[in-house]
Amino acid sequence: MAVSRTRTRTLHPDARRPDLDSTPTDATTTGDAPEAVAHLLEEALGHLHSAALRAAAELRLADHLAAGPRTPADLARAIDVDTSALHRLLRLLASRAVFREDGAGAFHLTPAAELLRTDVPGSLHPAVLLITDDMFLRSAAGMTGTVRTGEPAFPKAFGLPFFEHLETDAGARAMFDAGMAAFSGPQDAAIAAAYPFPADGTVVDVAGGRGGLLREVLLRHPGLTGILFDQAPALREPLLDTPDLTGRWRAEPGDFFASVPSGGDILLLKHVLADWNDEDCVRILRSCRQSLAPGGRVLVIDPVLPPGNDPHPGKSLDLQMMTALGGRSRGPVDLDTLFARADLRLTRVLPTPNFTSIVEAVAA
Repeated sequence: MAVSRTRTRTLHPDARRPDLDSTPTDATTTGDAPEAVAHLLEEALGHLHSAALRAAAELRLADHLAAGPRTPADLARAIDVDTSALHRLLRLLASRAVFREDGAGAFHLTPAAELLRTDVPGSLHPAVLLITDDMFLRSAAGMTGTVRTGEPAFPKAFGLPFFEHLETDAGARAMFDAGMAAFSGPQDAAIAAAYPFPADGTVVDVAGGRGGLLREVLLRHPGLTGILFDQAPALREPLLDTPDLTGRWRAEPGDFFASVPSGGDILLLKHVLADWNDEDCVRILRSCRQSLAPGGRVLVIDPVLPPGNDPHPGKSLDLQMMTALGGRSRGPVDLDTLFARADLRLTRVLPTPNFTSIVEAVAA
């Protein structure tokens, strides 16, 4: 999921899209625009692309191709599946730049398929399983109702709001934590390098999960100390529990709606606000404002939506958050409004090499 804008354009090139600003004027125009017909039908079949990607992840096809290209027949024997069905699955994914078929009918890994391997640094395998899970698919299926009411579809499909459901389903919770770590992990080094952190002070990673971003920040800045703050289940396997960071951090469980550990010079909110509606975001930001040390800064790290019609991963994530959690992706003006309600002031927006930006705020 941590895909650069360049890769996003590779998978969805403008060249494949007709001029969507050209509106048909009569019934004969559709017959004269086969590209528009093909484009619309391909979009309608998009659920099959994610289903095929999930099947590839569940079957661990990338792991089986790590040693080199293989034919569908050879691969099918190795994993005990139907040869014809496997070939058809690989063929579709190859058309999406996930895998590549050569002239001899063997399939190769592509850069995207490399990220599906389970044994490589930065693997997106857990993230793909999370994003394509039934929790999100059933929520997306209720999108019409969400558009009508403005309410997420997840509670209707599962009987509880998203995070309450995770509290009752240990398997879903484990998948969510692993998937989010994989989704956000490849971004951590770039984020830590993109922001001018101070030489000393305390960094609080709010809802930081396993603490991948905090780890990168502390490794780059040996004068900083850190607090990893999240609900207790998310803190069970921290990435900071290593000899090189001994004595420089601590974990603290809690609820960010109630309070955030006090005295933080830098508060990190990575992929947090996008999960929540505006009112809840203001509550979170007020907790941060109350805990902030004098002269401290809040860093919101999320996709920041640009204007215009260009593809951006944040636009897809926006609908996922809308249907599942009632959250949303936001632009700078939206964030500035939230900050103002929490007695904060937006000071700058820093891009990173991936699809996230760092939005800095200080006390108003």
